[in-house]
Amino acid sequence: MQYKCVTNINELWLYLGDSKLIAFDFETAPNGDFRQEERSALDPHKSHIVGVSFAVSEGSGVYVPMAHKRGVNANVDEVVDALRKVMTDKAITKIAHNLSFETMFLYHLGIVMQAPVYDTISASQLTLKSNTEFRKLSDSGLKTLVPLLFDVDMPKFTEVTGGRYFDELAPQDSETIRYACADSDYTLRLYHLFNNWFDQYLPKHRYVVEKIESEASVFVGLMKYNGLLADKVLMQEKQQAAQEKLSRIKEEIQFFIGDVDIGANASTSAFKNYLFKDLGLPVLKTTAKQSEASDDETIILLIDWCSKNKPELIRLLELVQEYRKWGKLKSTYIDGYLPHINTATGRIHPDLFPLGTETGRFASRNPNLQNMPRADGDVIGVRNFIVAPKGSVLLSLDFSQIELRVGAFYCRDERMLETYKQGGDIHAQTTSVIYKIPFEQATDKNADHYKERRTIAKNCNFGTFFGLFPKGLQRTLKFKAGLDTPLWECENIISNLKAGYPKLSKWQDETKSKAGFRKFTETYLGRRRYLPNITSKDWSKKSFAERCALNTPIQGTAADILKLAMGRIISQLPKCLWIKPLLQIHDELVFELPEDKVQEAVSIIKRCMEVQPFPAFDVPIIAESAVGSSFGEMEELS
Repeated sequence: MQYKCVTNINELWLYLGDSKLIAFDFETAPNGDFRQEERSALDPHKSHIVGVSFAVSEGSGVYVPMAHKRGVNANVDEVVDALRKVMTDKAITKIAHNLSFETMFLYHLGIVMQAPVYDTISASQLTLKSNTEFRKLSDSGLKTLVPLLFDVDMPKFTEVTGGRYFDELAPQDSETIRYACADSDYTLRLYHLFNNWFDQYLPKHRYVVEKIESEASVFVGLMKYNGLLADKVLMQEKQQAAQEKLSRIKEEIQFFIGDVDIGANASTSAFKNYLFKDLGLPVLKTTAKQSEASDDETIILLIDWCSKNKPELIRLLELVQEYRKWGKLKSTYIDGYLPHINTATGRIHPDLFPLGTETGRFASRNPNLQNMPRADGDVIGVRNFIVAPKGSVLLSLDFSQIELRVGAFYCRDERMLETYKQGGDIHAQTTSVIYKIPFEQATDKNADHYKERRTIAKNCNFGTFFGLFPKGLQRTLKFKAGLDTPLWECENIISNLKAGYPKLSKWQDETKSKAGFRKFTETYLGRRRYLPNITSKDWSKKSFAERCALNTPIQGTAADILKLAMGRIISQLPKCLWIKPLLQIHDELVFELPEDKVQEAVSIIKRCMEVQPFPAFDVPIIAESAVGSSFGEMEELS
């Protein structure tokens, strides 16, 4: 291997030459205050770049040391200047394995990487490891891929460092150079390998990687770096209040049941025995192992049964519901959030995964900030935990009805297309039907239960699009909205929606038929999802695969549209670094910015989000904005 250490910036430029493909990788180490903290070297708020390696051709590489405690380092300012020139050059494709990580450290230096970019960890997840299964993130680490695809064992970090941090190694040592350069070299090799594979087997996935997922990885790095400011004092106050509330509810439950152990979630075997054996309540639902279920749906069913047969037990079951609600709010959103407040920033920096679902939608964890409770089920006020610093505000921009707009684009129903072209509101029409309220009330954002009712209407509309059966709709309305809707009425809702949009059923039938023949479905831009069970003789497996055949083109294309918007936003950020991306929630992007810059930010971001995403898409796209000092007090902007 032609690997070497360079400390003279001219040698670096000589190596890079006029290459239009540059793979790079950072080596990092914790700052002094955090050297005893686990994984602190991965946090740009607690660590620093020790050195950077580059590769422009296979089998070669240079390592540029910046902050080693031993040996000779390059001039840091000169290296940062070189990074700025390379990372913002729109003629150079910047390649990294886990691009979001490098993005964070560049952003810390005030550098927003610009396209073209290429994330080989995203490319890995869009290549097949079997005939019908794509690689997962857990299959896509560099140290996993290289031995598998190149039959080469890469040196392990612990073997090279011997328990030390990277800045304690001598940069001119051959093992240090080999370790650092190998990461960039094999990242470049993966770039060529994956692109050759895409060109041969799945050409559209190359486009998805290069134009959608890699830029989304950069956006993830920006969000991860910024994090969300948490009101820790408020969280601790609510934690104490929630614990007191849980204790009071538990005491009241035990007044009914005595010393039966209900545990943390009223789901213990002892409590189930009490319900179904001691009290003799009917088993209305069973688990996968055919034992008595006692989940939230079961409690709702039992309350219905008791209202007719044992009304004296309704209060007990309502207390169980209350106990579980408070228990979940406390454990998930207070106890679950508090440990993730970064000690260096006071912010929560969740892990966001652009390829976290098979449709291409994001997933979030550590903690999951995409599942914050809706206002109607949030007695604690979880969204108020996320705040803007003094002098700043939170700004949210949310695609309005993006999945139904995508659905209209697919099925080409004239009425649906005309509704959107005239600025109409399909969700409001469905809200009016379900709740038997005037259309004007269904569109009034200040009306009682507006958001909750609209959420249910969305479920009906999406359910109809995705092949939901009347019983499924009845179940959704029962357990998500508390509505006892007769089956015949659910049948009417679905049939009315289909009758109102006659080309919907035709599109559904054609899409399922095509997926049945090809054994896969895909988004408009070519993101593929295999459906091996779509011809299964097992009805439940086949039915699920058919629903996937319908929802993946819609949800996945909507996800692609959002990610394309992220790429356009990235291109604007160098001239407005005061716009700080914070979070992605489904079809919504959240930012932090100075309070006197709201209108300017809305104008910039809306232009990026509302642009026609690809030439064929002929449905207007609308991004609605809201602003507030906390995430729980967002007010919509006209």
